[in-house]
Amino acid sequence: MADTAARLYLITPVLEDASFAPRLAEACAAGRVAAVLLRLKPADERSLTNLVKALAPAAQEHGAAVLVTAEGQADLATIAARGGADGAHVTGADPALVRELRDRLKSERAIGAGGIRTRDDAMTLGEAGVDYLLFGEPRPDGSLPPLESVVERAAWWAEIFETPCVAYAPTLEAVGPLAATNAEFVALGDAVWSHPEGPAAALKAAAGILDRQGATQ
Repeated sequence: MADTAARLYLITPVLEDASFAPRLAEACAAGRVAAVLLRLKPADERSLTNLVKALAPAAQEHGAAVLVTAEGQADLATIAARGGADGAHVTGADPALVRELRDRLKSERAIGAGGIRTRDDAMTLGEAGVDYLLFGEPRPDGSLPPLESVVERAAWWAEIFETPCVAYAPTLEAVGPLAATNAEFVALGDAVWSHPEGPAAALKAAAGILDRQGATQ
């Protein structure tokens, strides 16, 4: 079980150009962001690779690892490698895809998976070789699973399995309960980008919650 505070995992909106880079840099400059998931709008491979090249440094220069995911049938292994990302993220319980990515990316880049519906799916993906599992992120239609179910799933995984898990917090108020599960990472998306005082303020608030939670464990 974890004996230190969870770390922050930041999820971007779906991006189609590099205009988001300044906001991403502002967020990551606030500190404590361990990883960023770039969500990319469907495009051809070259365009996606160039977009990753333009966006990734905004996070990496502040010490955050960058993972990429894209809607559609994008070749994530090629985009991550050529774009200079630190890994790739897949959605859905497809162990064959995870194994293919692992064969191609070797141990040089991380592989994450989300869109996990059942405990069996989680265990199957863990056995396939992912580096982390993401629980509770928004569904394709934008809806969210109940926070209680995400807390339960993250606590179950963190207690039994060694593969790290990321628990998605739809609001800053959810950060504390999710960190209490001993998940290694707490993910934030809209709660950061829609914060009235800006993304840096949201991340500083989240970091404070994690520090207080870590001090009580």
